[in-house]
Amino acid sequence: MADYDLILRGGEVHDGLGSPGRIADVAIKDGRIAAIGAIEGSADEEIDASGRLVTPGFVDVHTHYDGQATWENRLAPSSNHGVTTVVMGNCGVGFAPCRPAERAMLVAVMEGVEDVPELVMTEGLPWDWETFPDYLDALDKRALDVDIAAQLPHSALRVYVMGERAAGHEPPDAADLAEMRRLTAEAIRAGALGVTTSRNLMHCTRAGNLAPSLHSEEDELVALAHGLRDAGAGVFQLIPHITAPAGEEFRLMRRVAEESRRPLSYSLLQMPTGDPGQWRSYLDSLTAANAEGLTIRAQVAPRPVGMLYGLDLSFHPFVFHPSFQPLADMPLAEKVAAMRDPALRATLLSEQPEHSNPVLVKTVTAFRFAYPMARDPDYEPDLADRIDNRARALGRTPEDVAYDLLLEDEGRAILYQPGANYRDGNLDAVRTMLGHPDTIVGLADGGAHYGIICDASFPTFFLERWARDADEAQRIALPDAIAALTSQPADAVGLGDRGRIVVGAKADLNVIDLARLHLHRPSVARDLPAGGKRLRQGADGYDVTIVSGAVTYRGGEPSGALPGRLVRGARGIAA
Repeated sequence: MADYDLILRGGEVHDGLGSPGRIADVAIKDGRIAAIGAIEGSADEEIDASGRLVTPGFVDVHTHYDGQATWENRLAPSSNHGVTTVVMGNCGVGFAPCRPAERAMLVAVMEGVEDVPELVMTEGLPWDWETFPDYLDALDKRALDVDIAAQLPHSALRVYVMGERAAGHEPPDAADLAEMRRLTAEAIRAGALGVTTSRNLMHCTRAGNLAPSLHSEEDELVALAHGLRDAGAGVFQLIPHITAPAGEEFRLMRRVAEESRRPLSYSLLQMPTGDPGQWRSYLDSLTAANAEGLTIRAQVAPRPVGMLYGLDLSFHPFVFHPSFQPLADMPLAEKVAAMRDPALRATLLSEQPEHSNPVLVKTVTAFRFAYPMARDPDYEPDLADRIDNRARALGRTPEDVAYDLLLEDEGRAILYQPGANYRDGNLDAVRTMLGHPDTIVGLADGGAHYGIICDASFPTFFLERWARDADEAQRIALPDAIAALTSQPADAVGLGDRGRIVVGAKADLNVIDLARLHLHRPSVARDLPAGGKRLRQGADGYDVTIVSGAVTYRGGEPSGALPGRLVRGARGIAA
């Protein structure tokens, strides 16, 4: 009988805690790391990791797999980028708690805020729950390729407590606040990792109705914070009001953290417009708050948060033009053929987008700030290649230039618009944010934005751009970069049993060929319920990914193993 289930031999082992890498073997037994070093015992399987990095599995604390985890077993495009644990229920949106009569309202919110098609959710969601503990029980039955952890979403909670009054943004009364507090504590005790909300006015349904959590006053957020305090556990996650003064928003976050007596995390971006120093103000306030004993973390995206436009995606420059509507549901090849007609081209170029939701119109017209994305994606494009600058140099309109670009590659072309974190045409602000001691890497949004964003691939980009390819002045040391993807996000949400290679820790691991690590351009797959489309993004360089001691991916391809399970509540730090 073998001594271990699996041994990784001779890799450069990085413990995820920032220690220098060292050549060692790693042995796994019963889903846990059993030994590290020169291991003489035998195993049922051995993997030669020489010349490779051996890292903990990556932990992604900002995803929206709330629906996808109920209808399929693979949580791509996170699981094929080294991610072994995802935390979902962010931004205050989700599907529990929910009474049958309120399902359509939550679906509409998720469709608008997170770009998950209504038909996909109608077809895919089993709705075998009502309360949040019921939802966790339903997730407990699932077998997946990664572990999942859930958070309580404020919009769903508000609708559950207040019904139609929540959608109308009426203020809660004392009884409503008491019930929200009680249900928050109940969710945490049942295994939720935290409670989440959004104050971002861009978060609305396709019809233009704001998500129920928006405009919630301080007393309501404090009620949620008190729910965490009652349970004695959990993290408060929120998206600030992105156009409000930073000082005002941070004062509110401080109050929530003080009242909850629990950690808080928030989204931090360099916005493309408005106060150019806002992100620095947030960082300064973050430094002061943590120095005074609060535990507040900013979630930072390691690259531009970018929207993708294409004829086969959710948005492109002509999607809301009246003459495009007869083409909207055509197969891509027929759509391309129709758009090559000079008469239709002239008509489309003469029209303007028409939609009742001004946010969607703004999203579409922002295409002029997009860049053509090559097969090898460039997330730091040259400003001269931006569509408006190309058009100016050619003496043409941005619409005219975009029309030609969209028809390239038989209509599969993608335009990339780095909406945040690229205000000055570089990633200097991102590097500063990443280097702050109180930030964590996040904002991947896996499981959402199926037809407009594909940022769940950020771990691959992060290692490529910041740990391997950056110049000396900007490079993040490899041990620190690995810690940023593993123990740091895990510890921020209370999952100390993973994100580290130490004896006794959960055996979630990656074997990575750093030299070969490379992102592919996103592509469209039609594999959602009801034939829905979504963006996927492949990568080279991942030799093996392991979850709970079982190999889930080999050479980037799924093995068929589904060891991933629901994680209920915080876990102590593996020593």
